[in-house]
Amino acid sequence: MPRPEVLERIKAAESDADEIIAEAEADRDERIEAARREADEIREEAEAEADEYEAERLEEARAEIESERERVLAEGAEEREELIASAEENTDEAVEYTIERFEEAVHAQT
Repeated sequence: MPRPEVLERIKAAESDADEIIAEAEADRDERIEAARREADEIREEAEAEADEYEAERLEEARAEIESERERVLAEGAEEREELIASAEENTDEAVEYTIERFEEAVHAQT
């Protein structure tokens, strides 16, 4: 094979190789960009799910707190009613005791 033909074939092979490399690099860049887009989508979905979960947990916590608040208020109201009833029962005795002490004090002065 004459030397110029060999050189032409080498140049053609190098040109083909350069094209293959350029296509491979372009393909690589496209795949990387596609992977980045997919990663961004996954991250956005994960953030949305996390936000939704956070909102649900917050709502559940608020409901639990409200339930506990209602229970504590009901307990407090019940205790208050018991104290009022107990105090009302002792009112007559307290008045009688005060009157007796007053009468004793008046008799002691006379």
